[in-house]
Amino acid sequence: MIIERTSNEVIIRLPASVDVTGLQRLVDYLVYKEATTNSKATQEEVDELASEVKKGWWSRNKERLSK
Repeated sequence: MIIERTSNEVIIRLPASVDVTGLQRLVDYLVYKEATTNSKATQEEVDELASEVKKGWWSRNKERLSK
């Protein structure tokens, strides 16, 4: 593994043999960290939003999954 820092980015080079599934999870986490870096949301607000999203998903999929 090689980690290189330039003036505006960090470059990580990995061998092609690296597990793609694990790497995707790491990338997803890094995207999340980048997206939430400047967030002012509290954990309570995040939990409330997650609950609303789950309710909406269930109402759209309840009929299909309850068969």
